[in-house]
Amino acid sequence: MKCLALFSGGLDSMLAVRVIADQGIAVHALNIDVGFGGDPEKTALMRSRAEAAGASFEVVDVRSRYLREVLFHPKYGYGKHFNPCIDCHGFMFKTALSMLDEFGASFVISGEVVGQRPMSQRRDAMSQVRKLSGDEEDLVLRPLCAKLLPPTRPEREGWVNREMLLDISGRGRTRQIELAAKYGFSDYETPAGGCLFTRESFAGRIRDFLAHEGEDMSEQDLQTLRWGRHLRLPNGAKLVIGRDESENEKLSNLNNPRFIEIEPLNLTGAFVLISASASEDDLALAARLALTYQKCESGKEYEVRAGGRVFLASPFPDKAAAKPYFVS
Repeated sequence: MKCLALFSGGLDSMLAVRVIADQGIAVHALNIDVGFGGDPEKTALMRSRAEAAGASFEVVDVRSRYLREVLFHPKYGYGKHFNPCIDCHGFMFKTALSMLDEFGASFVISGEVVGQRPMSQRRDAMSQVRKLSGDEEDLVLRPLCAKLLPPTRPEREGWVNREMLLDISGRGRTRQIELAAKYGFSDYETPAGGCLFTRESFAGRIRDFLAHEGEDMSEQDLQTLRWGRHLRLPNGAKLVIGRDESENEKLSNLNNPRFIEIEPLNLTGAFVLISASASEDDLALAARLALTYQKCESGKEYEVRAGGRVFLASPFPDKAAAKPYFVS
């Protein structure tokens, strides 16, 4: 017997894998990448955690489909910010269920706990998730809270011993921590504020994108929204300024055709992008703002390259000049 697991790398997903693996069932863990994966270090960490829990592991890239099918028109709406949690969970389960035959697996598990998340892990929300996933054969099992829910087909058919499943509920973590100690899990992610879509600052960036670009968002656009300071200039151009070396590298590697680089010559500092369609006035302002985030002298003119052109500009006296334009 084999199953597929929705796997985030967090403690709950590790525990769900272990509870099922301890019944002698092979588990293949899937990290469904809706737009925030692709980091080799994070992938390696999730793989090691999956293996520690008793599963093989792989990342499933669904970023393009997620943008087309879920993000902008969720059937069940958004949470507090831009998080279509119910539709997102349904989409992930639907993806995993569609892969059962490919992996020779019989059912799907997740680390969800009844009542842990206010939007997607209510009992009624789980029912909505099931409808969206197309789980007509009742093949989705939640090992950590299964005893609080009606038996699923894996339980009814005897593929899984229901007595070895759990009845965890609520937002407390006491039982999960106890189980982590029992299984010897020392490397696991502590719960945070959820995915980026639940964060007000990131939601603000998406709304700003929609207001100026519409729903024509590419994978590169979504990645660009993740990094740097985001500013919207008076004539509508977007300016993105890296905050550290790591973000500078990520932004420089995106090669997003929507942007060109603003490059202060012979200076060290932030990596800066601006909309390729920027007006002359926005380019001039962007050059000054870009210089303000470089190691240079206030009041002195420097050469700045943008879109194949080189022109002179001087930095603002301090970074407060950028505040009126911040998206987040």
